Formats: sequence, structure tokens, C-alpha cells
Amino acid sequence: MNEDLKVNLSWLPQDHIEASSTENASAAGSSLVPAVDPKPELLVNPWDIVLCTSGTLISCENAVVVLIIFHNPSLRAPMFLLIGSLALADLLAGIGLIINFVFAYLLQSEATKLVTIGLIVASFSASVGSLLAITVDRYLSLYYALTYNSERTVTFTYVMLILLWGASICIGLLPVMGWNCLRDESTCSVIRPLTKNNAAVLSVSFLLMFALMLQLYIQICKIVMRHAHQIALQHHFLATSHYVTTRKGVSTLAIILGTFAACWMPFTLYSLIADYTYPSIYTYATLLPATYNSIINPVIYAFRNQEIQKALWLVCCGCIPSNLSQRARSPSDV
Repeated sequence: MNEDLKVNLSWLPQDHIEASSTENASAAGSSLVPAVDPKPELLVNPWDIVLCTSGTLISCENAVVVLIIFHNPSLRAPMFLLIGSLALADLLAGIGLIINFVFAYLLQSEATKLVTIGLIVASFSASVGSLLAITVDRYLSLYYALTYNSERTVTFTYVMLILLWGASICIGLLPVMGWNCLRDESTCSVIRPLTKNNAAVLSVSFLLMFALMLQLYIQICKIVMRHAHQIALQHHFLATSHYVTTRKGVSTLAIILGTFAACWMPFTLYSLIADYTYPSIYTYATLLPATYNSIINPVIYAFRNQEIQKALWLVCCGCIPSNLSQRARSPSDV
């Protein structure tokens, strides 16, 4: 009996087994080890190593952001709470990728499969939900600029955090509570042991959230252009400043949304059209860019923030560069 892919992440689908051994392989399950195999066995799949490496980088990078926000009392505004939520979700996702790699090769069991896939699904769901919450917060901070810094905003932020983490945890618990394909492999999606229906719900939910983010960023772009135009009129240099500031703001929004779409859209669309019968290399090829989004998030949302930059400088060298402390916020800083 031969398998196209000898060792695989436990939550990724295994490739088809040759027709002569299909029935035996189905009975044994995904953890089947061939008794006789003339080909040399691949001990560790290189794709698994890449995913584990990605998880390690995600964990280290986002752990820095979480520690800075947690230990700095001045970073308690709604914006920083949401950035901290995003960093925590990505940190847990990175840890989930590492744990899954370890369990896949050292401790293979149904329980570990369900726990690790639940952790990864919940973490990435919280990450995408935090991105949507940050977008909502940015829109509110511009649309209700005069009343944004109020207790009502803080309360609304906590409500968003409770809802998104509560929903993410519930989504992650679904495979553990029985909504999985361990007993019926024909219902498996491209991510085992998630069912095809489960993957479809997650994919459609992502597309809806992306559409909402797109609409909000369009509104943000309009507000930024209007603010830049008003500031330029007040300072009597409309021709140059208005163009430069508006272009910078629009470019920033395009990079944020474009990066998010480029990372998640391939895997989302693939999960809708594919199932467990597709070669697992396609799953790896679309899943890996999705993990890169968690690597890029701290760069876009945390390390670009002036207050977090100051905190980093204080931790690293105990000082704040003069050019950073004197930098003023402009309408393009969105």
C-alpha cells in the first residue's frame, strides 16, 4: 500500500491511496502506517516544518506586542485593547501551529486532533474578528471624532471583545463537541477533522466580514479625504498637501485591506470548492499564506503605532528618539 504523502499534519487531509488498497486504508483511518512499502518513508513533511516555523515566528512577534500592551498602563485606550486582542489571537494561533506539529509526530490521537484544530480555528477566528473590530473602531474614531474619547466608547469596545472572543471560542469547540468527520471521512473538508459544512460556514462568514471591512474602509477613505481637504484649506496649500496626504491615507488603507485579502482569500475560496479528496499540497499552498497574515498584523497594526514605538524604544534602550516624540498625527495615519 502506497500513499502519496507519507506524513502529514494530523488536521490536513491525506492524499488518495491507490485503488488496490482503498478499502483497507479507509478502515484504518488517516493514521495508517503501511506494513510493506518499497519506497523510502518520509519522516517529516517539509510543509509541516514550514508551518511550524511560521507558527514560531508568529508566536515570538505577537508575544512582544502582548507583553508591551500588558505591562504598559498608558496603553489602555480602546484602540490598544483591540490591538492587544489581535496580538493575543495571533499568538495563540502560532502556539496552536507549534503544538499541532508536535502532536502530529509525537502524540497522535483523536483527542489531540480535536483539541489542536479547535485551538487553531478559535485563534484564527478571533484574529479575523479582531481585525474587523479594529476597522469598526477606526471608523468610529473618525466619524464620531468629538465624542469618541468617552466611557461609551470604552464600554462598546469591551462588548465587541466579549462577543468576538465568545463567538470564536464557540466555533473552536464545535469539533470537540462532535461536529467533526472522524467517524465519517466522506464528510471531511480540506482541514481534517472539520466537516465540509463547518468549513463552508467559516468561509462564508469570512467573506461577509471581508465585505463589511471593505465597506467600512471605503467610508474611512472618504472621511480621510474630507479631513485632509479641510486642513489643506485652512493652511492655504491645497494643491500639494491635499494630494500628498490623501494619497498616503488611501495607500495605507489599500495596503491594509489588500494584504488581508491576499493572505486569506485563496484558502477561503479553496475551502468552499474543495474537500478531502483533493491533494493535500493544495491545502498547504493556500493555508500557508493565511498564516502569514498573523506575521504581518503586528507590523501593520502595532509597530506602526507611535505609542507602541515609544514603548519599544523605552524597553530596548531606555530612551525615545526626538523625531518620534515630536511627530504629530496626520489624517493619513489610519
